[in-house]
Amino acid sequence: MPTKLNPYLNFRDNTREAMEFYKTVFGGKLTMSTFKEYHASQEPSEENKIMHAMFEADNGITFMASDTPNRMEYTAGTNFSMSLSGDNEAELKGYFEKLSDGGTVTIPDEI
Repeated sequence: MPTKLNPYLNFRDNTREAMEFYKTVFGGKLTMSTFKEYHASQEPSEENKIMHAMFEADNGITFMASDTPNRMEYTAGTNFSMSLSGDNEAELKGYFEKLSDGGTVTIPDEI
């Protein structure tokens, strides 16, 4: 898989609704997994929240999204990030090192 840089949107509780809407706009393929499927929360109210959604339109538009867990702060307007992905580990590590130089890493590259 070639290296890709994609937007990653975060919502409070409406990722499913938002991603299904985007699919009606752009067409394409949508996959979603819940917190329950990933065993990512001990809080029953989060079981059906979306842990990870990926939308891929036929025209090359790709983006991802997730619901913000209750324990994490959510501020509208700051609810996005970027995802750098691919299968060339050396290339990705090089980008990570350059992007993190002088910055603060909040999620290590080993994940």
